[in-house]
Amino acid sequence: MSTVKLYVYDLSNGLARQLSRQLTGKQIDGIWHTSVVVYGKEIFYGQGISITAPGQSHHGRPLQVIDVGETAIDEPTFQEFLDDMREHYTADKYHLLEFNCNSFTNDCVGLLTGGSIPDWIKDLPSDFLSTPFGAALRPTIDAMFRRPVSGAPPPTAPPVPAIQPRAAATAAAASPNPDLAATLLQAVASQAFSSQSGVAATNGRASTPSTITTTAPIHIATNPASFHNVLKTHRAVVAMFTSQTCPPCRMIEPVFERIAHERTQSADVGGGGGIAFVKVDLGAGMANTVAAEYGVRVTPTFLFFRDGDKTGEMKGANASEFESQVNLLIWETYPPHPHTQKSIPALDTVSTNPILFTQVPALDTVLSKLISFIDKSALQTTSAQTVKQRLTSEVVPWLKTRFPAAQQSKATKPPPSNQLLIHWTETTRELVTALPPGELFPLVDMWRLALLDDTVAAYCASNSGSTSDPVQLLLVQGLANISQPTPARNYTLTLLRLLSNTFASPTLGSSVLKRKPLTTILVHNLLHEDAAVRTAAASLGFNVAAFIQKERLEAVRQRYGPFAKSEEDGDWEVEIVSAVLEAIGNEKQSEEIVHRLVACLAFLLRFSPVYEMQVGPLLEVLQAKETLKSKLDSTGFSPNGVKGPALRKLITQVADGLC
Repeated sequence: MSTVKLYVYDLSNGLARQLSRQLTGKQIDGIWHTSVVVYGKEIFYGQGISITAPGQSHHGRPLQVIDVGETAIDEPTFQEFLDDMREHYTADKYHLLEFNCNSFTNDCVGLLTGGSIPDWIKDLPSDFLSTPFGAALRPTIDAMFRRPVSGAPPPTAPPVPAIQPRAAATAAAASPNPDLAATLLQAVASQAFSSQSGVAATNGRASTPSTITTTAPIHIATNPASFHNVLKTHRAVVAMFTSQTCPPCRMIEPVFERIAHERTQSADVGGGGGIAFVKVDLGAGMANTVAAEYGVRVTPTFLFFRDGDKTGEMKGANASEFESQVNLLIWETYPPHPHTQKSIPALDTVSTNPILFTQVPALDTVLSKLISFIDKSALQTTSAQTVKQRLTSEVVPWLKTRFPAAQQSKATKPPPSNQLLIHWTETTRELVTALPPGELFPLVDMWRLALLDDTVAAYCASNSGSTSDPVQLLLVQGLANISQPTPARNYTLTLLRLLSNTFASPTLGSSVLKRKPLTTILVHNLLHEDAAVRTAAASLGFNVAAFIQKERLEAVRQRYGPFAKSEEDGDWEVEIVSAVLEAIGNEKQSEEIVHRLVACLAFLLRFSPVYEMQVGPLLEVLQAKETLKSKLDSTGFSPNGVKGPALRKLITQVADGLC
């Protein structure tokens, strides 16, 4: 017979009590570390299972000593238990939130007395994660305790977990006091995971990492407290009840680990509040108590939980059935976008390839026009001569070679040299400061054509947004142009065509997609009085929406997950949708413009991550369905509505299916 005591330490050394309300909005009195004291020894878990004389561990004197009862188990039996637990409580499996000293102590107390450690200790991780600060800091803590990949050689001496640069950035973003938060977190981790010279491992053996380890992001549960904590802190949980003596368990275990990796990493549902995969080894600790709670009698058994409630169960080692059950759980927990269930055949036939303006102009005429403007400008003579020389001897000759006339189609098509592109960008920078927008359109038309070349597009993308980016230079002039009382139509038209051509390169298209100048110029010109300008603006709008549609469709095809967590800017989408709807309502002359605008609207709406919260209500306010259907008769398009059968089908299906 021996008394059993619980030693309680505060890993934050009082800082949690002082600062928790400031950092989390909730009072947390300590970051609790516990050890069990029995048979005159203090046993705890950090770098494996270690023992020392009571009160002689590196944690110093306990903050509190709790009497948890007496045990009738003799010391040799408890020693055998500890030897068995060494296979599970290894240094490489330690996690500050999921599998820690308190998990181990709870297992020991359960064996020795049949009880458990106090709830205020067991519930600390879920209490912390329930705060905005805790939820934001969860990825940082996970990164600090990343477990090794299965099959990799175990480290001989696991280092104290450190906050990596990326994790530090997460911590900083999560806290009103980044430096303090990072320092506190590192101090807690060091205290939790460090060992002390003179601390003996159980049975005199070194506490080394297990050679057979689970891999991140798989959690370990050896007692009800740790299992329930996983249920509390994750929306979806897949639990595998296994045994080391079970051959079917060994068969299905690699499948379990592979799917855990795939679903938590590529599905974008991992981390705090996402999906967790848990192993419950019935030979470890109080795992049999967890199994009994859920009626598990055979291994392997898989249980599936959503929001803490059991939703399914599977027995046996059927890999395909297991994967199907995991997919179903994630699909039900994080349903895909509601529009994935809608059939819009007319939209499916619309190509998402960008609309490009590929016509090769009479380059000598374009050059002559631009030189005439330069000659009349205030550009200094020396600069003017350099600009004209570069245009005449470098830029236009390359354009002629790269984009030959039909009768010269067999000519070579060399990429431009980097020196040519640098010279051309410098020339562009000089001209946009010397010429008004109305005299820059020949230069814009040259760049419009050049962007169809992959090398030019890559150059612009690599300099995106800088003073060495010709697209940015011309965009700024575009803003200046539309701010004039009478904007230059020729500059507007050529710039819209140039911007449409940026989408010939996915990399360049992505770099210009959300730039504020592009959005402003697009929205402004969707309602232009000139039909050619409206056509170019509708083409640009189509390219923007089609580009986004491709990204969103790929996301739906390749991953489950909380689609509304996309990084799309909801305010931007509302602005574009509003402008496109207004343009559709105003367009009464060109079916081509209507067709491009309706397709643009459909692409924006179909998988919008902000559809339910922002875009859907907007459509009702703007009476989008009525606006679209008005195009089918004389009320919205003279004289008798649009005539094209494909366009009429598209309008009807978008109005009924997406609005």
